[in-house]
Amino acid sequence: MTHIPKAEYSRRRKALMAQMEPNSIAILPAAAVAIRNRDVEHVYRQDSDFQYLSGFPEPQAVILLMPGREHGEYVLFCRERNAERELWDGLRAGQEGAIRDFGADDAFPITDIDDILPGLIEGRDRVYSAMGSNPEFDRHLMDWINVIRSKAHLGAQPPNEFVALDHLLHDMRLYKSAAEVKVMREAARISAQAHIRAMQASRAGLHEYSLEAELDYEFRKGGAKMPAYGSIVAAGRNSCILHYQQNDAVLKDGDLVLIDAGCEIDCYASDITRTWPVNGKFSPEQKAIYELVLASQEAAFAEIAPNKHWNQAHEATVRVITTGLVKLGLLQGEVDELIASEAYKAFYMHRAGHWLGMDVHDVGEYKVGGEWRVLEVGMALTVEPGIYIAPDNQSVAKKWRGIGVRIEDDVVVTKTGCEILTSGVPKTVAEIEALMAQARTHAA
Repeated sequence: MTHIPKAEYSRRRKALMAQMEPNSIAILPAAAVAIRNRDVEHVYRQDSDFQYLSGFPEPQAVILLMPGREHGEYVLFCRERNAERELWDGLRAGQEGAIRDFGADDAFPITDIDDILPGLIEGRDRVYSAMGSNPEFDRHLMDWINVIRSKAHLGAQPPNEFVALDHLLHDMRLYKSAAEVKVMREAARISAQAHIRAMQASRAGLHEYSLEAELDYEFRKGGAKMPAYGSIVAAGRNSCILHYQQNDAVLKDGDLVLIDAGCEIDCYASDITRTWPVNGKFSPEQKAIYELVLASQEAAFAEIAPNKHWNQAHEATVRVITTGLVKLGLLQGEVDELIASEAYKAFYMHRAGHWLGMDVHDVGEYKVGGEWRVLEVGMALTVEPGIYIAPDNQSVAKKWRGIGVRIEDDVVVTKTGCEILTSGVPKTVAEIEALMAQARTHAA
């Protein structure tokens, strides 16, 4: 299984500290355990920023980065080893493991944080933290600061500046290293297999969750602990609901099924959408809409390269889709005017993609100084145009209604253009129909 190497976490911490003001401290908590119901917990998933800097997989932990600290710049508070709790909940790194296995210079028990942390903050001018994203932790932080303030008459020096850590950290996360791209490739490969499996299993009479089960099986078999987000399996009219997640309708002959699903590996997401006919054969109308969406996606890929800006890919999809909808008679008017008035939004209401990384809708600014961000090598994004014709859209001929198509792939910006990470799933009408026909022959 591909993982981010230890040395990379160390490099990230150093890069962040190099951007911090002198005599400052950064403080970041691990994700809290989320209760599912009563005394049952959700499967634990580490906070992405915390994971990015540490690779430390446990809850109840706090990272401190202290540039220039004599006894080591990286301090980790974490749970102590505890034979009884480990018998119930699994092994813990403890303080020794935090130093030995996770590169901490110093480690303390999380239970001692109230006693130790004010002393580490004291004398530092500036505190970087993820303000606002964890109100409970913000309160703790203020308590620690107030401990220092209460001793000001004894000469204690509380920090006088508080800065959001997000800006520095999220800008770093926007640029994927070779190791990160390798992990994302692996997640994409497993997810591609899952989509192929779902295509092969597709037939009328099954439920949407039958295909979701095929996805989950392939994710787990490939070593992914969990999907990167709730899988969307939307058949027929459900394909026109953008974030449909009920996944319990019956697959009907003659309908399309849209699947938007991807797994995560080592906290890195993949995000793929494919749309295909339940019975393996596109109708003329389905094919026309499908090939229009595919053409718009190809146009977007051509606009993803260094020195092109973020919105160029989206603009390319809008032009192709609007032009195509006019040709098919679904929109009337001049293409430029329809684009200017956003008439296409009745059929294509979302943007062509988003940043991708540890979060499926990853961090990073889309605009810098009011201008669309210029793409650079190592940025990763999705490309996912779509056309959705509502089942009750009275302004179009009946034969078009209820058709929803989205095609989504994951790309990384390279020196010459972009690498498509998710190219392992068939995408043309001919490829999809051939794959499904072959699966039916084997099944028979």
